[in-house]
Amino acid sequence: MRPAVRPVVRLFEQVWWWPALVTLAVGGYRLGTPDLWRDEIATATVATRSLGDLLRLLQHIDASNGVYYLLMHGWTAVFGDSTVALRIPSVLAMAGAAAFVALTARRLFGGRVAAVGAGLLFAVVPLVSRYAQEARSYALVTCAVAAAAFFLLRALERPTWRRWAPYSAAMALAGAGHLVSFSTVAGQVALVALHLWRTRAAADRRLLWRYPLAVAVAAVPVLPVVLLGSRQSDRQLGWITTPSLRRLAEFGQHLFGSDLVFYAFVLLALPALALPGRRLQAWQVLLLAELPVLAVWLVSRLGGTSYFIDRYLLFTVPAWAVLAGGGAGAVYGAAAARARRGTTPGRAVAAAGLLAGALLAVPAVAALPAQPPVRYVGSHNDSEEPYKAAARAIAAGYRAGDGMAAPLGDQSWAMVWPGVGYYLPSDVRPYPVFVARSADDAEDLSPTPCPAPEDCLGPASRIWLLVLGDTADPLGAMPTDQAQVLRTRYGAPDQVTPLGGFTLALLDPAV
Repeated sequence: MRPAVRPVVRLFEQVWWWPALVTLAVGGYRLGTPDLWRDEIATATVATRSLGDLLRLLQHIDASNGVYYLLMHGWTAVFGDSTVALRIPSVLAMAGAAAFVALTARRLFGGRVAAVGAGLLFAVVPLVSRYAQEARSYALVTCAVAAAAFFLLRALERPTWRRWAPYSAAMALAGAGHLVSFSTVAGQVALVALHLWRTRAAADRRLLWRYPLAVAVAAVPVLPVVLLGSRQSDRQLGWITTPSLRRLAEFGQHLFGSDLVFYAFVLLALPALALPGRRLQAWQVLLLAELPVLAVWLVSRLGGTSYFIDRYLLFTVPAWAVLAGGGAGAVYGAAAARARRGTTPGRAVAAAGLLAGALLAVPAVAALPAQPPVRYVGSHNDSEEPYKAAARAIAAGYRAGDGMAAPLGDQSWAMVWPGVGYYLPSDVRPYPVFVARSADDAEDLSPTPCPAPEDCLGPASRIWLLVLGDTADPLGAMPTDQAQVLRTRYGAPDQVTPLGGFTLALLDPAV
């Protein structure tokens, strides 16, 4: 073999390579579709502000995503803010998570089947492919938590500071990227405790103080995010309902994005938990997957704020993939051992094991085309958010001097102003109607509404009006004071176009 070819061959022989490549392919498939939804619009509008404006905004809102916004600020400065450019970091992060899943499974369960199987199973989880295609922090956090689990296992084997340092760095990135991810410490504590019980080695007593110290070091850069985020939690998280016991029982189906895929993972995990060999390691991984979910559920039940939704706990999916890969490896190992003894039942078991693994993978693969990369949960009438369609319609009929009125105040969550503005051509800039301060001046995600609508109508000769929902009476969907001002000056709308989530109308006094 040529010397120049050997490094490439060695790379492809690594257990993490194929899972990372498959996840990259799945996440990159049709990366530019669908259009950005409101949370991604928030990323686009914040990341492209000046650094000073960005830092000032974080003092008022979205501090919990501040580290991600800062990273995306640097990214967009180099690669731009197109839909694909905004989503590429998430695809890369999820591919990195798949690599760490494979490495973790190899370290815990041994063998290529468990390692590669865990990474590939992770790649076909519907919610993994979805958030690999979303310009938000969830993929980055998932990768950081998966990396932290791998680095923790390395440190447990040889607890030197050179091994604790990458663990602390990964945990700091995870916690600063999304505070809820720090709940993974609940599962890690159980993992460390079981490790101490299994080894019972005097040297491992160092873990009693080195692990807490490593966690404390990781928590230091997270503290500013905690302090700022705690003051903003009511505004940003008030819409999340307190979870019930039934919600906890059904959470696995939501976490995976498919009940069939979740059940397939549970079935694959059972052999790892039951078959002799590495059962203790399997229980360590199960606790790593489940205890953070239980901790967040309890905090959401007992505290004043709920954090219990699937995307906030996406970082627990890598542990499930490791466990399922361990189960697949356990079945394959048992079957292969019998087959090596040359017994007919051994060959039958090996064939049955491979067939069972293939059948269990069918629901996961079948769910991929049906799972949209981005869903619009919580949108008006659970519809899509047609920012691009609205922008195209406005651009097609735009005249210099036109104005635009869009939902503000209590409806600012819909992100209509920044969403439509993102897709409007640079030479189409309608005058902002009923706006007191722009989003930049208000140091917020959306403009500030004018308290006296008649004073903020502006010089626009025509007004493009956007309201939430599909309606034949767009003025009736507006705040009463704004609607009255528009009726007095413009009368009934000239054109009314439902867009499937928004309604666009043109007010022209000349008609």
